[in-house]
Amino acid sequence: MSYAVVINPVSGRGQGAHLGSQVIAYLAEHNIDYQIVSGVNATHTSQTLAKYVKENPGSDGVFAVGGDGLAHLVIQHLANTRIPLALIPAGTGNDMVRTLGWPLDDLRSIMNAVFSTSPQYIDLGLVDGEWFAAILSTGFDSIVNERANTLKWPSGPMKYNVAIARELPGFRPRAYTIDMDGQEIVTKAMLIAVGNGISYGGGMLVCPNADITDGLFDVMILSPVSIPEFLKVFPKVYAGTHIQHPAVSIYRAKRVKIDADAIAYADGERVGSLPISAECVSKALLVWRK
Repeated sequence: MSYAVVINPVSGRGQGAHLGSQVIAYLAEHNIDYQIVSGVNATHTSQTLAKYVKENPGSDGVFAVGGDGLAHLVIQHLANTRIPLALIPAGTGNDMVRTLGWPLDDLRSIMNAVFSTSPQYIDLGLVDGEWFAAILSTGFDSIVNERANTLKWPSGPMKYNVAIARELPGFRPRAYTIDMDGQEIVTKAMLIAVGNGISYGGGMLVCPNADITDGLFDVMILSPVSIPEFLKVFPKVYAGTHIQHPAVSIYRAKRVKIDADAIAYADGERVGSLPISAECVSKALLVWRK
């Protein structure tokens, strides 16, 4: 057996380094061959991992120790290969791990599963050539992401809440043209989330019924509501009960095109300006899941 270990040491304010050392200790304890794949930054790590995948097509798996940013980086190289991914949650959001059903505080159960169960195929989204595992979104949350990325304080999930408070008063719904498997909708919306997985933002269940094995996206569209109403509905996203609100519509589609004067994010990473085209690709990634 031979595995790669990719670690983001600074994720989760040092959790990456802490859990990474535990993963390595586990592998050493069980006499399992491994190779640390790392770089001085994300670009260098991506290049090093690409080289590893090319040279080791028969690898038994890749451990990714970090948050959703590292997971997003790693799936760019493992999608449509036969190398399975084991995600170790060490970030602030860990939404891909949540979608896979793993606890966020039980490393040993994940490690034990890797060596006692078989990996399974899941779907991935592909947006303009970039893979994503959880949520592709545009609208208010993307604007909040833009703002949050400029904030030096606070750190962690609170940064997102501060960005919401700053952006909401001046936010106005955008006009969108949305094509879902040939069905076109022209509407104003506050937020559109295209879900392969169930959550983003550290447990916001924006697409609570999404299934990573059904070959379809869940598309959540939030129609315009007043700011007081938005503040009333927003907390419900953590339980997934926001989908019961009359301003929320859910569609299911394999291919989605969205156009507007707006930007998009996928798995918390900036995709860029619309228009965008996304497809749900069945059985695109091997993973260990609960």
